[in-house]
Parts: sequence; structure tokens; C-alpha cells
Amino acid sequence: MDLVTIAQTVANASAAVPMTPEEVAAAAKIASATYAPLAAGLAAGLAVIGAALGIGKLAAAALEGSARQPEMQGKLQTMMILAIAFIEALALIALMVFPFLVK
Repeated sequence: MDLVTIAQTVANASAAVPMTPEEVAAAAKIASATYAPLAAGLAAGLAVIGAALGIGKLAAAALEGSARQPEMQGKLQTMMILAIAFIEALALIALMVFPFLVK
């Protein structure tokens, strides 16, 4: 069974139950209030995981470059620290912004 068939089945099943506009609004309010903190937490967690993976890959590449050309170690270290600062800044912004999206 593909996703289109599943979506059509769900749409047909939900269309079979008549709801008033007030009931639809109440259900939407409950759903958004229930899942919003979970979504904010997952988004912040994914942002931090992405930053950790990026920093790990960056450090591995800098170490490999330093091993291949030891005379470039100072420049590589400077560029690595600058890139780490940018990646961490994005992760910190994500940690500060996502919780505020919860109403």
C-alpha cells in the first residue's frame, strides 16, 4: 500500500464524520497545544545533533589536513575555530528560538 492510498483512505474516513466548524476549531486548538512543545523540543534537538555532526566532521578534516601538511597547522586551526564558532552560534540560536515558537 503506497502513501497516496493511505492518505486517500484517511481523508475519506475523516470526511465521513460530519463536524461543525466549532468542533474543527476546538480539535485544531487541542492538537496544536498538545504537540507544539514536543515539536519545539525535537527541532532544537535536531539542530544540536546537526551542529555536533558538523563540528565533528570539521575537526576530522582539520586533523587530516594538518597531518598531510604540518606547516599549515596554524592556518587550519584558525579556520577551524572560526567555523566552529559559526556552527555553535547557529545551534545556540536554534535553542533560543524554537522554545519561543510554542504559544
